[in-house]
Amino acid sequence: MFAHRIKNLAESPVREILKVIDRPGMISFAGGLPAAKCFPTFDYASLSSRHMQYGPSEGDDKLREQVAQSLCKRGLQVESNQVLILSGSQQGIDLVAKLFVEPGVKVAVEVPTYLAALQAFDLFGAEYRGYSIGEPGIIDSGPGDSKISGTRLTYTIPTFQNPTGHCYSSEQRKTLAAACDATGSILFEDDPYRDLVYSDCDRTPVCAYMQEVNWIYQGSFSKSYAPGLRLGYLACSKTLFPQLVRLKQAADLHSCRLSQQLISALLETHDDRNLIGFYQKRRDNFQEVLQDTFTHLADWKRPDGGLFFWLKLKPAFAMDTRLLLDQSIAQGVAFMPGEAFYPAGTTPQSTLRLNFSHSTPELVRSGLEVLAGIIETAAAGRVQQSNSV
Repeated sequence: MFAHRIKNLAESPVREILKVIDRPGMISFAGGLPAAKCFPTFDYASLSSRHMQYGPSEGDDKLREQVAQSLCKRGLQVESNQVLILSGSQQGIDLVAKLFVEPGVKVAVEVPTYLAALQAFDLFGAEYRGYSIGEPGIIDSGPGDSKISGTRLTYTIPTFQNPTGHCYSSEQRKTLAAACDATGSILFEDDPYRDLVYSDCDRTPVCAYMQEVNWIYQGSFSKSYAPGLRLGYLACSKTLFPQLVRLKQAADLHSCRLSQQLISALLETHDDRNLIGFYQKRRDNFQEVLQDTFTHLADWKRPDGGLFFWLKLKPAFAMDTRLLLDQSIAQGVAFMPGEAFYPAGTTPQSTLRLNFSHSTPELVRSGLEVLAGIIETAAAGRVQQSNSV
């Protein structure tokens, strides 16, 4: 009855976990939820009946121009006619998957990588080539042509990567662009966290270094403003733009014009400094509590930006963290098991992703103490069972 590809469609683990975060007393380290108290004040007076009418599939002209100007400042030279406004950046992943991925097509992805991108690529039958980049213990080595070669698409999150939080160095950005140019693999750069920066680091788009091969670059308004508006954007090589617009037309005609106007008006006046300062304090508090509760359990690196800490359990505590989730939720703490971020054909590690932006500092300590206790108990039980055998 269903299309054959539906057999590849799995539930999103993070969406399932987010169903429980509104339970009374639940402490959530799970999804990439911005802090509600940081949502900006929108200029609803700027809305008019014009914004309630159908609009162009590409997006409203003013917002597209604002996005193009911002991208040019980042080093990516684009015109507004290369900008497509999306119904959230997740739609961009879906459109790109529809354009390039079919059964047997090889897609290069970081190991680990964004789980909802894997969900989209899986649906259309992708086969994965995993590549690694970054510091030892988190992401292991630089990408080689052998990992990119033979792939139609390379998907990357180079700035505050999800889930690891790693930010590519200038050399790593240039290396990845050169590898795509040399092998003909189309570069798809996902960049939703770049504005949430707490330490100096290179955030130049990898796409800015592309010389030969087509590229797509996308961002989001969800993390810095309000995810409920469901608004993102992409820019791409001119040859790809018409096909992506047609796919957008077939999906939802156009993105919400009310959201577009609210974001457009906000971009003219909004200052991110208070938001950055707020999240930096939450990151630093989370780091301090982790040092008190998890130093004997896991290794991690304090992220220079984004919304997540990425923890790798030490060998004595290594386990499939998915097995801890039900117990953790039952004790009032939600987290994201790291295993969900590994593409098929790669070996998941004993990892977990923890969001630091959503819960208050008071709840962070109690939540991390509970989670540490669950890991300690599970490891002790395993040792006891082994000894009894």
